[in-house]
Amino acid sequence: MFDLSALRTAVIEGDVSASTVAARQALDNGVLPLNLIAEGIGPAMAEVGRLFEEDEYFVPELLMAARATKEIFLILRPLLAQSGAKPAAHVVIGTVQGDLHDIGKNLVAAMLEGGGFEVTDLGVDVPPEKFIAALQQKPTQIVGLSALLTTTMPAMRSTIEAFRAAGVREQIKIMVGGAPVTEKFAESIGADAYSESAAASVGLARRLVGAA
Repeated sequence: MFDLSALRTAVIEGDVSASTVAARQALDNGVLPLNLIAEGIGPAMAEVGRLFEEDEYFVPELLMAARATKEIFLILRPLLAQSGAKPAAHVVIGTVQGDLHDIGKNLVAAMLEGGGFEVTDLGVDVPPEKFIAALQQKPTQIVGLSALLTTTMPAMRSTIEAFRAAGVREQIKIMVGGAPVTEKFAESIGADAYSESAAASVGLARRLVGAA
């Protein structure tokens, strides 16, 4: 088996150039895209999450690692499509209407991609109608709602209510997160789960869809 330690190190250090070079070398040496994700990107992003939880890494380091991961996925996505490999699940994620913050949402998206999920990122200030349209365009198992402001937290509730009105609520699992969000609030608005950090999002998403 080709040694993926250089890839993992490059991702952990947020070195975009070294990450893409290492990814191409691994692929050229016969590493399958799914194995590169499972044994390279996934463990690397898990380590980044651990370093963040232990206050050894901060938001800039997380963003650098996330950027490195995204660049690798630009290489991997066409190969995954050609091979017919299926992701763990499809996740639609976005920052709710009225909120323009995206750092936390971007980190969660990167962590989920590193964990083998297909992610559709709708961006920031996303109205319920845009979430619903995304659900109608492609089968989706999880929706992630993010909010950084206490003033935009009610938009999480109204988005979930819109899902019910549109008849799509029972088709999906909803996970919510953001600095002011709590598990109690998540329960009160009818979300399925609350993630307190980007690092915890992958394990939570896997539990929601019953993935191994």
